[in-house]
Amino acid sequence: MGDAPPVPATLPLGAVLQTSRGAIKIAFERELAPVAVQTFVALARKGAYRGTPLHRVIAGFVAQGGDPRGDGSGGPGFFIPCENSDAPFTRGAVGIATAGKDTGGSQFFLVHSWQPHLDGRFTLFARVVDGLAVMDALQRDDVVFDIDVVTALRKTH
Repeated sequence: MGDAPPVPATLPLGAVLQTSRGAIKIAFERELAPVAVQTFVALARKGAYRGTPLHRVIAGFVAQGGDPRGDGSGGPGFFIPCENSDAPFTRGAVGIATAGKDTGGSQFFLVHSWQPHLDGRFTLFARVVDGLAVMDALQRDDVVFDIDVVTALRKTH
């Protein structure tokens, strides 16, 4: 296993997930999860998410992706620590998927509706600020074409 990327003093504000259903804009929660944000940013800039499928979509619950293998068993080759907080996993929250304590990496999930059982148990690192309808339309095996890291976010509608 390699090491997670170092956390710089300043981080970008968010990202735009370009999916086969449209764009989803997310704003990072840097104060809650700086390591998760930096890891997501580094992987996105490296192109690690380019062309990856959403391997797990459960209506009313989550859409999960970020696995380079495309089946839920892969990762970036390193683990990051959990950065759990009391922030609620309400509709549009974006979290780090894990297989246990400190096993996060590249996989992430978008929450379709408030999931109180996730609160305090997973790292919340971003929130959808535009594209909730796109998020709701996601289906299993839809593709994340790319993720663009941005320094400013504007709502388009």
